[in-house]
This record gives sequence, C-alpha cells and structure tokens, in this order.
Amino acid sequence: MDTINLTVNGISLSGHEGETILQTAQRAGIEIPTLCNDESVEHYGGCGLCVVELEGTAKLLRACSTLVSDGMVVHTDSPRIRQSRKIALELLMSDHEGDCRGPCTLKCPAGTDCMGYVQAIGRGDCREAVRIIKDTLPMPATIGRICPHPCEEACRRRLVEEPISIARLKSYAADVVLRSPDPWKPTVSPPSGKTVGIIGGGPAGLSAAYYLALKGHKVTIADAMPQMGGMLRYGIPGYRLPKQILDREISDIAELGVEFINNYRIGKDETFAGFRARYDAVIIAIGAWTGTRIDCAGQELRGVFGGIDFLREVNLGHRPDIGERVAVVGGGNTAMDACRTAIRLGAEDVRVIYRRTRSEMPAQDEEINEAAEEGVKFEFLSAPEEIIGRNGAVSSLRIRKMELGEPDAGGRRAPRPIPGATEELDVDSVILALGQTTNVSGFEDIVLSRKGTIAADEHTFSTNMVGVFAIGDATNGGADIAVAACGEGHRAAGVIDAWLRGIDLPYRKPYVSEREVTAKMYSDKEVIPRASMAKRDPGERRHDFRQIELGLTTEQAEREGRRCLNCGCHDYEQCRLIRYANTMRIEPERIKGDKHPGYTERKLEAIERDQGKCILCGLCMRVCEEVAGEGILGLVGRGFSTVIKPEFNDPRAIAVCRDCLKCVKACPTGALRAL
Repeated sequence: MDTINLTVNGISLSGHEGETILQTAQRAGIEIPTLCNDESVEHYGGCGLCVVELEGTAKLLRACSTLVSDGMVVHTDSPRIRQSRKIALELLMSDHEGDCRGPCTLKCPAGTDCMGYVQAIGRGDCREAVRIIKDTLPMPATIGRICPHPCEEACRRRLVEEPISIARLKSYAADVVLRSPDPWKPTVSPPSGKTVGIIGGGPAGLSAAYYLALKGHKVTIADAMPQMGGMLRYGIPGYRLPKQILDREISDIAELGVEFINNYRIGKDETFAGFRARYDAVIIAIGAWTGTRIDCAGQELRGVFGGIDFLREVNLGHRPDIGERVAVVGGGNTAMDACRTAIRLGAEDVRVIYRRTRSEMPAQDEEINEAAEEGVKFEFLSAPEEIIGRNGAVSSLRIRKMELGEPDAGGRRAPRPIPGATEELDVDSVILALGQTTNVSGFEDIVLSRKGTIAADEHTFSTNMVGVFAIGDATNGGADIAVAACGEGHRAAGVIDAWLRGIDLPYRKPYVSEREVTAKMYSDKEVIPRASMAKRDPGERRHDFRQIELGLTTEQAEREGRRCLNCGCHDYEQCRLIRYANTMRIEPERIKGDKHPGYTERKLEAIERDQGKCILCGLCMRVCEEVAGEGILGLVGRGFSTVIKPEFNDPRAIAVCRDCLKCVKACPTGALRAL
C-alpha cells in the first residue's frame, strides 16, 4: 500500500492510498467530530461536522469523504470551521426532540441523576443507587430527609397520578448502604500536592471538600461551631434530621483525609490573610447565620428571637425561655421548624403569623400539615405591627389584618393592610423567621454584592482575590436550600481542581434537549399510587425530637422505583450529538422552527425507534444494508417529513433484528433502543 505524506495541524503524518483525512487523523489521535461516520460502512458525509480546511482550497471539505493526497496541508480547527460545525449542530438540534435528562434531574439544584438512582432502587440495587447519587451529592441520607424536593415538582408521573417519592428514595438507599457491612466507597486519586482551605463546614463546604479530596488534594475545613454540619446540624431540628445520620455522613468525608478544625473564627482566631497564606486555594463557605429584622417596634425586648438563632440554641442543647404562648412570624420552612420546635419545648399556644394565605406559603405542604397536626395554629393575612412589652419583656403582639392586592414582581398577589383592622395577641415570646443574611466580619477585603453577600463569579466561583473562591448561602443571591449549596460545592470543586492544575475551566450549565409533554401522552400508563411513608402519631411526636418518619419498607421502595417513566435518554452518557453540542456552545433556539414528525414506534418489536431523536444520518439504514445484509430499513416520505423506519415487518425480519441489533449500536443519538 502506497504511503502518502501530509500535514495535519502542523504535524507530519503518513496516510495510505484510499484513506480519508478522517481515518488518517484518527490513527494519529487527532479527533475530528463526526456523527454519520462508521468504519464498517461506506463513507457518507451527511452530518457536516467533520469539515476541515485544506490549504489551496477555498471551500471547507468533509474529512470523512475526502481522500488524502501527497503534500496535503490540513487544518481541523479555525474560527471558520468552528462556525460551520456550530451551525450544523444548531440545525440538527433545532429539529431534535428528546429528553437528554429527565425533568427531575434538570430541576434538581445539584443535577443529581434522579432517574438513574430511582431505577436502581427499583431493581433492588441500593449500592448502585448510592454510587449514582454520590457522583453529585455526597450526603444522600441527610439531604434525602430534609430536601424540599423540587425534582418531584417536575416528575412526569404527576401527569398519571402522583410524583415519585424521589427524595425519600434517596435517603432509603443511603440508609440501606450505611447499615451494610461493606458500604460503598469512592475511588480517590493519588495525592496532587495541592492544599485547599475551606472556611465553613456546612453543606457547601463539606461538598466541595468531598470532591476536592477525591481529586487528591489535601483539604482542611475550619468552622466557627463546635461540630461540622453548618445549618444541617444547627438549623434543622432532630425530628427531621437525626444527628447520628449527619455524623455518619460527615465521618465518611473525614475518612477521605479531610481535616476538620472547629471553634475557629476568622477575625478572632486568625486574620483571613493568615489563613489564606497557608493554602494553594481558599473557599469561603460561611453561610447565612444572621436573622433578618423587620420594620416592627419592640424587637429589642426580651423574648424576641431570630428564627435561625432560636433553632441554633435548641440544637446546641439549650432551652430558650419562650414561655407558653409563642408567635412565629414567617411562612417558610424555617418558620415551620421554629413553631414545631416551640411545641416540643412545651409551649401550649403556638401561632404562625403570615401575611398571605395558606396557598401562598413557601413552606412545604407536608411541613404545614404536620405542624397543624401537632397543634400549631395559623393566623393568615396577618402582619406584625408592634411587639409590646412589660418590664422589658414581651407581653403581646399587635398584628394588622391584611388583604391581597395586585400581584408583586414575583407573581404573587401583594398583601396590603386593611385600614383600622388590628388585633392584639397575648404572647410570651416572638420568633422572627423571615430569612437570613451573611455576616462578613473578618472578610473586609472581599468585594460584596449590592445585597451585602460575597460577590462570586457564577462560572468560576472566584472572588476579587486570586485563588479565593466563594460558594453557598454567603454569595450572590443569598440563602437557598441545602441541596443547592451541595450542588454549588460540587461544581466549584471541578472548577477549582482545574485551576489548581493550571487549567481555566469555568462551569457552564450543560446544554440539553428538552421536549414538551402532555397528560394525554401518558394516558396509557397504569395508575400506581405513590408510596405512603409511615410516621409517628402527632400526639406522641410533639413531645420529643425523635425522628417522626419511619421510612419506606423494601417492598415500598422497590415498587416506588419501578413507577419511574424513564423520561431521560438511555444513551445520554455515550451520545456524541450532545457531547459536541456542549463542546461548541450551540444556540439552536435562534433558528427554531417546525420539527419533522416525532413519535416512537416498535414495529420491529426488539427495537424502539424514537423519530424525534433521529437526525437522518442514515447510519442505521446503511449498517442494516451493508453490514447485516438485510436492508430492512429505508427512507419513507419525501422532503421535510422524511423518516427512517422498517419498510416491512414480517416475522422473519423481526427475528433477524432481535439477534442483530447492529443498527442500535451504530446510532449516534439514542434514537434506537434495544427492548
């Protein structure tokens, strides 16, 4: 075979007569993107991604169908090439209709592969479920118990009957594995020689530490409190999150070599400059520990508590003197934790003061219902006007009655006071559970946002100081749910790991294909009720802080896992189309238009074909003809409505396909799936 000498990207290569540029480049380890090429079939040149520049030639050439010739000088990357590939991908994706990821995963702030671990539980494989979860979330037993589960709001099972109990399945699998004699352990990379100091041992700091330790870095967490956990330990009551569960998952992080320093405060024990000097990179994850004040007289009185301050004192083992009559101001989950904690401390009359209606409370319905079961009363359409005192202590709370006016900027109807409508409640204490802010004392050299939080770049997590990063509730938009802090810790760890290795790799939200669905599309699904978790009786649980949920049984959990509708793409991890789409940062919405017919068919019984994902590359058709020698598939229709599908489906063809499946293996987009 004659040898042909050519140059690709400045590298001298030897090709062979009859070989394409793509083949020569691939042998040399030079990647040229392609979707329609497969060495088992004739070259086709259909997708347009493999274009290259050839010196002396004006137009771009397709590397998969252009034969090498002596003296060729080829370039596989340039602004012109990138633009051409980007447009080709945008055209393909603008006509692509499929779910790269399940809507549950897309709604999860940590990006957890909910579908993957739910289905693993359905198969009875909790170990695999935990492995999947810990790819993005290091404390599944903890987060599964306390997460307000936005994933379930997106679950398409709700179009059939009720969402899958995704969060409770997470804690179920984690509990099973924690109890096993051989718990799942992650693989740790060899030591990198780099050090990372993290200030703050809450969910963001712990998550960042976990993933940086897995990369081989030496990580130290310093925290102001006696134990690690942050708000997970000091802001969440034990009846929701038993501390022994949190301790176990934190100990798993310590086993990776992460060092913990407690009772340490920047500005008191050391300056930030001193801390920073000891590490190659520093992460600020100090959380939001200061309660928000309101425009209401009397907040200086004895018996007025901030919501998070109150919960912290109780979790430290103290018993604040709240008396028998308690008013809790607020409508979020912190307010629910505060009012239910007050009940457990012995208060006889606990009232939640909320300025809107029940339907507009941001707290979870489950938390509101459980609070009511335990004896909490609710004063809706009410706002505090004045905290009244006697001898320096709270004696009553004057509330103003409200009505709903026009919607505010967030879409909710804004409450407005009813003139002259007030009421005075006799109370011994008032707990203001209205939000949290960050105390940045000791970090004066760090630039803040207009909200008073630490300003951190949303892609690099970097602050104004080189090598100093910030994550979690202390940054940008402020306090959020714990799973969001964990997710940010995971993403930041990836960026910081790259930075420590001298690579600039900012985080970008991955591009994914999504499709719109209706209840009609799921009308053929069997109605299977959601698993109902047993709980302790309200009359019993209101007197102690023991966990109120009794957990799912194995039978319940596995049945619940099997309710999954399998919304995400089965081929996501191997899909070249989505990998290239994210490499090239495409914007297909700018050329969005009508799509070719998208539907799923199983005429060949052993193979499911999703026409919405098909890009008409023709690989399946050519493999069937040229490799399998069957020619069962063909182009059907004309013009824009053209699709690939079986030209016939007699019993022999069905039997052949069941044993072959070569087309499924060749498909670059997940449009084909073996059944």
